[in-house]
Amino acid sequence: MQKYEKLVEKMKEKKSVAIAFSGGADSALVARACMDAGIRCIAVTIVSPLMARKWIDDAKEVAREIGIEHVLIEKGISEDVARNDEKRCYYCKKEDAMLLKKFFGDYEAIADGINASDDYMGKIAADEEGIWHPLVELGIERREARETLKELGLSVWKRYPQSCLATRIQGRITEEKLRRIEQGEEFLLKYVDMVRLRCYKNVARIETIENEIEKLIKHRKEIVAALKKLGFEYVTIDMEGYKGYI
Repeated sequence: MQKYEKLVEKMKEKKSVAIAFSGGADSALVARACMDAGIRCIAVTIVSPLMARKWIDDAKEVAREIGIEHVLIEKGISEDVARNDEKRCYYCKKEDAMLLKKFFGDYEAIADGINASDDYMGKIAADEEGIWHPLVELGIERREARETLKELGLSVWKRYPQSCLATRIQGRITEEKLRRIEQGEEFLLKYVDMVRLRCYKNVARIETIENEIEKLIKHRKEIVAALKKLGFEYVTIDMEGYKGYI
């Protein structure tokens, strides 16, 4: 908790902070620190088609648990993002940062939940727009953030981390593909606690943590039927298991 105490002290140096708030562990920790610092603060969730609708409800729930004021801003998918090239994340975070500055420029700082473990192009865009990364500044990594939230008694520490739905798509991003993935993952979560449904044209590739693969196999008939109904022609399971961070 020593780093968390330093985080709260960092927040006290600011008169006001607007937080880019996904409702995940990292942004939740920043929001809680702002509240504990007793400063003017607001949590801002940017809602786009790249998010599953359930995540918006989750973000609202986490904000209520923290007790912070929470607002939503909607945006669409720009052509830069829809192309889904290697700079997709850069363009998306650039747009988010510009929106935050437009609506919350009167706050002394606009902060996000990027942590010391993160290394992706979105951070470059945020840096260019002057977004503050307090967790990076204090060297707080992903696992430390979750452990601290557990000690603080916030339920979000138990949730598996999410990544935007665009990470599931090969090729151009369309709203039809996004909604197909969202509906497919919602169905799969009946059987497993975490899942990624990758979309490769007409092929669905399901990833879950290694010890839950057997659950997918056990219910393969129901899963194949449901995903084919969504428009997939082939349904596969990655037998190596999910390789991202937990």
